[in-house]
Amino acid sequence: MSLPYAILTALLEKPSSGLELTRRFDKSIGYFWSATHQQIYRELAKLEQSGAIRALPQPQQPTRGQKKEYEVLPAGRDELAAWVGKIEDPKPIRDALLLRLRAAGVVGTQGLEAEVRRHLAIHRAQLAEYRAIEERDFGAGKDSRSDRLRHLVLRAGIDLESFWVGWLEAAQAELDDLEETAADARTGPESTP
Repeated sequence: MSLPYAILTALLEKPSSGLELTRRFDKSIGYFWSATHQQIYRELAKLEQSGAIRALPQPQQPTRGQKKEYEVLPAGRDELAAWVGKIEDPKPIRDALLLRLRAAGVVGTQGLEAEVRRHLAIHRAQLAEYRAIEERDFGAGKDSRSDRLRHLVLRAGIDLESFWVGWLEAAQAELDDLEETAADARTGPESTP
């Protein structure tokens, strides 16, 4: 599972509390690796127990509800570096919409057009958000190694969303054409007197 590595990466970028990590997962990290609040806290406890991270020293005795900030220890950095170089096969696509389209071939497209339009709107919105992030965060002068690699990840998101928008537009056109063909078949050829 990649969640511990996502957490180690986030903590190396900036020591954070569990709550701050959750907020960061809701933003940038969450675009390509999501996790719930509970998953993050469970993983933080495991990483701390394994010696990969530690809670930063508090200036005073911690009180209930006070957030602990964590930092990565050398063992955690080494573990993350080993994972970066690890060989891993790509994961196959598992998308329910693709399966629905396949099923529509045998049971009909009733209601599918609306779902395709909904997915298209979602992907268009995500693409617009990624492009806004790119414009805001990756302008001139953002050419450090870290900036270039983060931009590369964002470009993957932009390219994937661009693919889905184009593919869904084609799927919508195909479904519209199928509906027109079916409507023509139901009405039959017009007869002239």
